[in-house]
Amino acid sequence: MSATPQSVGPDASTSDAKPKDERLADYLRERVDDGEMYFKSKFIADDVGLSSKEIGALIVKLQESVDDLSIERWSYTGATTWRVEQTN
Repeated sequence: MSATPQSVGPDASTSDAKPKDERLADYLRERVDDGEMYFKSKFIADDVGLSSKEIGALIVKLQESVDDLSIERWSYTGATTWRVEQTN
């Protein structure tokens, strides 16, 4: 038996303990601070620490649950492009 403490789960070793949807929403808020932003999930995946599939699922959830951001599907060319802007 080892005396060293063990992590509780797969995310226990990460410094950011926020839920995934909050991390993504915070990232988007930072990027749209000056106006609007267009993105594809695969291009921000590393920045957010999520897979592009996770971002795709979470962004749909955020469309309905975040009041201070306007999130819309903008176009589809190889992957969905999303448009995000702050609402006042």
